[in-house]
Amino acid sequence: MDQTGHARLAVVIGGANGIGAATARLMAARGWRLAILDKDTNRANEIAAELQGRAFHADVTDLPSLEALAARIEAEYDAPHALVISSGTFQDPVPPDQTRPEDWDRIMRVNLDGVFFAARAFGARMAARGAGSIVAIASIIGLGGTPLHAYGPTKAAVINLAQSLAGEWGRAGVRVNAVSPGVTLVARVLARRQAGARYAGDPGQFTALGRCVEPNEVAETIEFLLSDRASAITGTNIIVDAGWDAARGWAMYGGVRGA
Repeated sequence: MDQTGHARLAVVIGGANGIGAATARLMAARGWRLAILDKDTNRANEIAAELQGRAFHADVTDLPSLEALAARIEAEYDAPHALVISSGTFQDPVPPDQTRPEDWDRIMRVNLDGVFFAARAFGARMAARGAGSIVAIASIIGLGGTPLHAYGPTKAAVINLAQSLAGEWGRAGVRVNAVSPGVTLVARVLARRQAGARYAGDPGQFTALGRCVEPNEVAETIEFLLSDRASAITGTNIIVDAGWDAARGWAMYGGVRGA
């Protein structure tokens, strides 16, 4: 609740699908009011109706429209206390010489520019009000080398950006953190696995827990970071990967031992 006794408002960018939608549902169940922002306006409207929130069309690559939208939400709805930046785009694991410049530009524009633009549009207003919390979705792919030569660098940059913005806005009462999911069983990942695309077998075999991550497990971490329960946590990156980062060094020794 805010100081007036109303439920706090959370803006979820990329809230129409995947981790963003799972986070919106969990936050609604925990008493947050929701503004669902997405390019997929139809799906955003469905999620907002389900959660008794409001939907807005958003393009994270368009800074002026994001800044106008942040002002509109504050004027028409409420001043957001929380911001989730869950927008993103993927790439196929191709060699560098097969990574087309237009794909590089698209991935950088959405995954890095989009996170910065969204944080700037909403975070600067939070800082001016003296309160707020932001979580940007990074990835375990940003923690080391992979054949995702554009996607990986953008996620590494998101982690650094969260740390930088935490230092920038901390004295103004705004916390900024990143969450790095492992392979998470959202609809598009399930579709890729069923089609035998992107992954060599079951990616869960490479984790300490021997499984992939459920969307709600990532959502729990995001909601915690946004809440007052995490009031002293800022500038960090929390890994939610079922132990992929812990276990990846075991591959050269035959993999993680079974129970």
